[in-house]
Amino acid sequence: MAMAYATSSSVMFGASQNNRSPVLFGFSTMAASASSPKHIIGARTSRNFQIRCEEQKVQQRTLAPVEQRWMFTDSDFKGPDVWNKTWYPKAEDHVNTEKTWYVVDATDKILGRMASAIAVHIRGKNLPTYTPSVDMGAFVIVVNAEKVAVSGKKRLQKLYRRHSGRPGGMTVETFDQLQQRIPERIIEHAVRGMLPKGRLGRDLFTHLKVYEGPDHPHQAQKPIDLPIRDKRIQKQT
Repeated sequence: MAMAYATSSSVMFGASQNNRSPVLFGFSTMAASASSPKHIIGARTSRNFQIRCEEQKVQQRTLAPVEQRWMFTDSDFKGPDVWNKTWYPKAEDHVNTEKTWYVVDATDKILGRMASAIAVHIRGKNLPTYTPSVDMGAFVIVVNAEKVAVSGKKRLQKLYRRHSGRPGGMTVETFDQLQQRIPERIIEHAVRGMLPKGRLGRDLFTHLKVYEGPDHPHQAQKPIDLPIRDKRIQKQT
């Protein structure tokens, strides 16, 4: 029940049933004229008061919280989505023609430590925008692959196995034997084991270029030295 007094006013907010937009109802009371009693609406005529109801729509831009969005339709959202600001890298943002090229000399460098640094830059883990499912790494060139070193007795104890696919086709070689035959295969085998196993890993493996000797055919890409923070990567003589 609304009470009305002379020279007083009140404001109330509400919402219509068919429209969700907020509606402003303003109630004002004023002294009624005795000559116009027909304008009196639901008022006490004995005191010559009347109540006028004015309806005005208020434009309001609201964004529903994330946990309450299921309660609203698409038409209720107005303005930018301030809750979804996450940037996700795409494959087309990292084309091979724009990637960085690195070069590293494998002379007297420990195989495992060097392969770990190479895998980090091929995957792009050194970037602040690293995403595991996107190829965003760099190309790495390795020269002097025949001079890579290992610690301890791995030169004679580390074994490499391959199979021809036929019965009795298993071949076992030591590190020293494989280094004399195909020195590039040693570094490729070490880096491949540190990459993802799948289609992405196969694509990333193509970014590794290993060569025997100090020369490589990638001078046009202007490679820079591979930054290595591991101080124990160089073999101590």
